Amino acid sequence: MATRRLRPGTGRLGAALLAGALAGVLATGCGAPAATGADDTHTTPPPAASPAPTEDLCTRVVAHWSREVLDGTTYGDYQSMGLSNGQYEILRDVVDEARAEKGRAGAAAADALIDRRAREGCVAWYRSGGPGEGPWQ
Repeated sequence: MATRRLRPGTGRLGAALLAGALAGVLATGCGAPAATGADDTHTTPPPAASPAPTEDLCTRVVAHWSREVLDGTTYGDYQSMGLSNGQYEILRDVVDEARAEKGRAGAAAADALIDRRAREGCVAWYRSGGPGEGPWQ
């Protein structure tokens, strides 16, 4: 008569061990602890910040790089700056205008012009579709 050997983890004993292990994991918890308030009550975490509108991000990056180019502290192509082709076109227009403004009215006026024109250019660009609306845009 042949003796039949069971593989470990099979049969009633295996099911009981699996159930016990699962119960242990669930009892100890799997996630991060909940935040508690001053009176030791559980509170919900604050909602995640919503992403900034694309026009705002475009404005910030174009204004930053416009100042860098105007000050002569950097030069690069649009890809090295992390800009799209459309954003780079806005930057070139802004820098050209800022150079003229700096000569006429000084650095503070040029700085204000950069903020204003970068915002106007980005809003107009995204209003007309922004990136993805044509080749290399």
